[in-house]
Amino acid sequence: MKNNTADLVVCGKIFTSEGNQIVEAFAVKDGKYVYVGDKAGVEAFIENGKTEVIDYTGKGLVMPSCGNGHAHYSIGHGITKVGTTIDREITPEKFLAEVVPAAVAKAKANGATAIFGFGWQVLLFEKNMPTRQDLDKICSDIPMYFADEEGHKGLVNTLALVNAGIMSKDGTVLKREVRGGEIVFGSDGTPTGYLKEQAGTYTRSFLDNDNLFSVDLAKTTLLDIEKHLLSEGYTMYIDGWGNYFFNESYFKAAQQMDNAGDMHFVLGLTYEFESWMDIDKNFDKALDVQKYASAHVKPNWVKLFMDGTVETGTGFVDPLYPDGRQGIANWSEEEVTDITRKANAKGLSMHIHTMGNKAVNRVVNAYINGGKADMRNTIVHVYGVIPSDYKRMAENNVYVTSGMLWHNADDELQAALLRTLPEGMGDKGYPMKSFFDNGVNISSHSDFPALSGSPDDPFGIIEIAVTGVNYAEGGKPRWAEELITREQAITALTINVAKQMFLENERGSIKPGKYADFLLVNKDVLACPVTEIHTAKPAATYFEGKKVFSM
Repeated sequence: MKNNTADLVVCGKIFTSEGNQIVEAFAVKDGKYVYVGDKAGVEAFIENGKTEVIDYTGKGLVMPSCGNGHAHYSIGHGITKVGTTIDREITPEKFLAEVVPAAVAKAKANGATAIFGFGWQVLLFEKNMPTRQDLDKICSDIPMYFADEEGHKGLVNTLALVNAGIMSKDGTVLKREVRGGEIVFGSDGTPTGYLKEQAGTYTRSFLDNDNLFSVDLAKTTLLDIEKHLLSEGYTMYIDGWGNYFFNESYFKAAQQMDNAGDMHFVLGLTYEFESWMDIDKNFDKALDVQKYASAHVKPNWVKLFMDGTVETGTGFVDPLYPDGRQGIANWSEEEVTDITRKANAKGLSMHIHTMGNKAVNRVVNAYINGGKADMRNTIVHVYGVIPSDYKRMAENNVYVTSGMLWHNADDELQAALLRTLPEGMGDKGYPMKSFFDNGVNISSHSDFPALSGSPDDPFGIIEIAVTGVNYAEGGKPRWAEELITREQAITALTINVAKQMFLENERGSIKPGKYADFLLVNKDVLACPVTEIHTAKPAATYFEGKKVFSM
């Protein structure tokens, strides 16, 4: 055998994600690229009977496998096992008549100590919001929590509020505020059971979460997540809320799965701090989960919610919302600065949910004043950026991970969003191009499953990022000044995610010395009609030189 004999050689149209370079061939040995170049050059790495050769010429595009800079696959796949998934088209009436009774029956049949659900749509429910009394009529002896599709709102029965110390069984109100959230009160002066932002997470923390989401359940969830990721072409992602169920089950399960050799993707894990929590204790917990790090498990981020969501009125904005509110800011700038300083000093990077322009500005200030540029502190989502903040982000190495597919807002949502933008920013609300133009590292995220009805797969995301139109809905392009090229979209899905995860020397592009994580795509998404990009699929996904998915 020749010393340079490759295990695998691939030929075709290959986009490397290295400066928009296109090459003809690459060779892989021991899971890494050993040659990237032309067909003539790769011949030296081929030995008959020893090297597998894939000629993908004319069949589609070869490209690096993708990453997702922020998603909640643990929740999306875990919820179907923990509780009830609610279709976003369900009305409040059907929710009470069918969904909740079925969830209660399922919980009681399984001996559950808490009832959990996820997925109702705020814009449908807000005109006739169910109350705790409505839920009590269905079940009053088991605490229940139903999160909305974004995870920012919750509906609970009376027992859940009692267990959380918000009210007593006799109806006496014991707690009127939860920092960073809102307990909605009715005309009778008691909580309605509708909770916003951190008021919801606070109440949910009192559920029997260890029973809801055990380590064994987390393992089963991870196996489902892996199938999902590899089938769509992802081999790395950051989970936006590793401790969603207020325990370490997901961390433990991931390490066990990886140590068993069953993890074929890289998992970044965030540990979330809520604004009602004791920060020092949570730093201890965030550092403690470092013990679950392994070859493919990276528990290296602290997550905060700076604000809520702009479309539902809890994003922190200027100008104000039509009703005069500014949204909900969970943290002061001084607090975020201090948390960032402490996290970076301990080797942890920041990962902060920011939606409104005031929230973005506050976090940028905190990162500059408290953070270390080499820690790649990241802003998540990002809406309505104040123009001067782009340059400040770039100069201070502030990273952004953004939902490029948010360009598919329908007319009602678009109108609501436009009302919160400063004058003159009508087509620039959800930036993408501006980040590229200003040299800010922008990675793509799908926020799965929060954006119900939007694509999770990379190719659906690429088409929306390029056209501004959701192919399933049609209509006119959204945020037209912020549309990007196909090459930029792939860059945001590959090497820029790797940079966000500190993996760019190992993954994210096709380059000698890196792990051979790549896709054989069944369509040339760089050259096909732009309206056909979303039809592309991975014919095969490779991780560290091994095929881990095929159609």
